Amino acid sequence: MLVSTNWLKQYVDIDHVSTEQLAEDITKTGVEVEQVFEPTLVSDDLVVGYVTACDQHPNADKLNLCQVDVGNGEIAQIVCGADNVASGQHVVVAKPGAVLPGGFKIKKTKLRGESSEGMICSLQELGIDEKYIADDYKEGIYVFNESVEAGQLAAPLLNLDDAIIEFDVTPNRSDCLSILGMAYEVAAMYDHEIELPNSEVDQAQEQSSDYVDVTIANEEANPYYGAWVIKDLTVTTSPLWLQNRLISAGIRPINNVVDVTNFILLEYGQPLHAFDYDRFGSNQVLTRLALEGETIQTLDGEERTLSSHHLVITNGEEPHAIAGVMGGEKSEVQDDTTTVLLEAAYFDPQTIRQSSKDHGIRSEASVRYEKGLDITRVKEAASRAAQLLASLGGGQVLGDIVEAGSTSWTPYVISFTKTEMVKRIGADISLEEMTQIIERLQFDYEVDGETITVTAPPRRHDIVIKEDMLEEIARLYGYDNIPFTLPIGEMDQGGLTSKQKQLRAVHDYLQASGLYESVTYSLTTETKAQHFISPDVRELNVSPVKLAMPMSDLHSHLRLSAVPELLSSLQYNVARNQYNVGLYELGSIYTQTEGEGTQPNERLRLAAAVTGVWKNHPWQGVQKSVDFFVLKGILEGLFDYLAIDGIEFKQGEIDDLHPGRTALIELNKTVIGYVGQVHPTVQKEHDLQETYVFDVNLDALLDVTNTQAGYKPITKYPAIAQDLAFVVDQSTPAAELAEAIKEKGQPHLESVRVFDVYEGEHMETGKKSVAFNLIFQHQERTLTDEEIDQARTNIVEHLQAEYNAILRG
Repeated sequence: MLVSTNWLKQYVDIDHVSTEQLAEDITKTGVEVEQVFEPTLVSDDLVVGYVTACDQHPNADKLNLCQVDVGNGEIAQIVCGADNVASGQHVVVAKPGAVLPGGFKIKKTKLRGESSEGMICSLQELGIDEKYIADDYKEGIYVFNESVEAGQLAAPLLNLDDAIIEFDVTPNRSDCLSILGMAYEVAAMYDHEIELPNSEVDQAQEQSSDYVDVTIANEEANPYYGAWVIKDLTVTTSPLWLQNRLISAGIRPINNVVDVTNFILLEYGQPLHAFDYDRFGSNQVLTRLALEGETIQTLDGEERTLSSHHLVITNGEEPHAIAGVMGGEKSEVQDDTTTVLLEAAYFDPQTIRQSSKDHGIRSEASVRYEKGLDITRVKEAASRAAQLLASLGGGQVLGDIVEAGSTSWTPYVISFTKTEMVKRIGADISLEEMTQIIERLQFDYEVDGETITVTAPPRRHDIVIKEDMLEEIARLYGYDNIPFTLPIGEMDQGGLTSKQKQLRAVHDYLQASGLYESVTYSLTTETKAQHFISPDVRELNVSPVKLAMPMSDLHSHLRLSAVPELLSSLQYNVARNQYNVGLYELGSIYTQTEGEGTQPNERLRLAAAVTGVWKNHPWQGVQKSVDFFVLKGILEGLFDYLAIDGIEFKQGEIDDLHPGRTALIELNKTVIGYVGQVHPTVQKEHDLQETYVFDVNLDALLDVTNTQAGYKPITKYPAIAQDLAFVVDQSTPAAELAEAIKEKGQPHLESVRVFDVYEGEHMETGKKSVAFNLIFQHQERTLTDEEIDQARTNIVEHLQAEYNAILRG
């Protein structure tokens, strides 16, 4: 919510308060200030000038030599190149000494031999965003079309001296979505009076009821509807003051009719809609729920299909607006409109929210209807709008508003005692101070002894229970004035949960291994969401969850793997000459197992992507590029670090990975992820060299990890190493042989490690040699040669019998 301080000052006297102080005070009372936009331009050297003469520059075809009255009879000669400059115009003049946005300082100068004492300005040069500038002034200088005087300061006329405060209004404070709502807040804060706008309107003898009749078919969805007819209107450009008010709130001026409805939306927080009465096609206004499959062409040019829970405004037959969301194109106010049907209504918030969500339209009107309006001020807002339309468009307001339904309101009544408030707030606030705060809020109340009974006003939908009044009293008393105390009683020492400790351990290990943590978007494209999905995720038979209203196609689906976005991060780095990159991410994927429209489940995964050189020692001339065994080694180290048993790596094939350099990771015979090289075609698409990735179900790992600190004394007895090499079939996995050796080498075999695999010359076709290093050790004594020989014999005999392995000499 953008609030103009100049506009706010119309209702509350805050001239003595600086913008910075105002922003700080409002934040302290509970409405958070997002940011403050300082005035665009405040300068005594920026004035209104009157062009008394405009002649061709004697030395330049595209320049004009202007004589400009800048006030007090002072005539300045200014050279101007704008095509639309002419004598008799009132323009904006930056005199020498003025500094325009961007630090552009105006000086006296000579242009093509003629002196120029200032500059005639365009709106862009004054720092006004082009989207707010009318087409007539997008090229050339700005010309005042209203009564102004030469020498008058130009900044106030164009609202350039206005400070804008942006508020982050919480959902419960719908009253603050209007200038008047903020005025009530500021008035209560400083204990000032609030001056409400005059909404009286001169009515013609002719009655609106002669032109229109209103019927509500569903009063639950539409408790009140009012329609007013204003005829003999002239649709034209809005006056400067009205344009300024809209621009300060971030709304582009269109014409006086539409601008008035937007002005009331901002001033009262009450959405209105103006129909072209002649294009409406009927004297009947019927609000009803739409027919299933009914269509309407809305103001944005889209044809929208309606459902039976959408509220529509019809002419008795066809829809002309989706109530509270957007009007229809057919009855849009246009330049030739002379009679307007002005709608002022109260719609059920849930009904509007459903329509807004279904059609993907989040309009200023729908936001306010959704959060709740002051139903008792609907007619007052309509009266103010009718007054402005008559004044700015020269129209006649026909009689009284034609209405159906009711604006009655049953207020909430809250009772509490002074003792209760003092105890809950923790400050010794007197009964008199409490009642003064309630008066400042302009709430009705009664006092009986020390019991206060408050009647919540209809503008404050958030005042429902006793705790709401406690908050009101506390925030206006001042949170800074509440004395602070140390907590008493027993307190438990804080600390990390077991899972938090485990996650920190994972981070510590991976970072110590040389990987950098990456945090990528959980939202990705539909295409990326289909790639690099682990088999254990595919088994769930899920599709990527699609967002109902994505901000862009790049972030339209929830991911099923972090690998695609990690590859994009690698691509980004390589494109900037960072060729050696290793990234990991610990984050969630999202699976929707209960069917479309249900809440997806979050599943914790660990993913990594590495490319380039893994180790580089230029002095020793050693350089090692990343390969499959680098990532496999990182994972094996992680599993050891977390004390996880039952892990196996098995050859497998996964889409998007190299078919010969991919392994599935199993935990107790269940697949929990994969590790492998990115397929060459995918690498090429990302402009990457050899790249390796892994994706692991971290939830499954953490369920079986054992990170308790343990101690195993170091034995003083020597270890005995044995190297064994076996010739086996090429298809026999080395890991399977290692497991068999570990099993048959007990009880004293400590470790088995593959240190060589040979295939080639002097090796039989279809065979390979696998060499193992075995370490035997006893904790309490030195092993004998007989024990080592027996273990060796058991191993050799078993591998010969089970794998047809031949021991190499």
